[in-house]
Amino acid sequence: MAILTITERLENVQTLIQDIETNGQAYRNDGRSFTKADLAVLYRQEARLLAQYNAENNGKGRNLVKFKDPV
Repeated sequence: MAILTITERLENVQTLIQDIETNGQAYRNDGRSFTKADLAVLYRQEARLLAQYNAENNGKGRNLVKFKDPV
């Protein structure tokens, strides 16, 4: 199991957020309903990871993320 860097984790969370914002939070497949990760939780995780990234990089990551209002 690989240990991800803060940048990799942040990119993963942002990819999940983008997928939910683009394609919706829930879907059906073969008559079964599925719900993706909670968007509000992902926004909080994104903010925490961005703060951690900024702390480790002296604030150089301010432009890594588009800022959103948390749900």
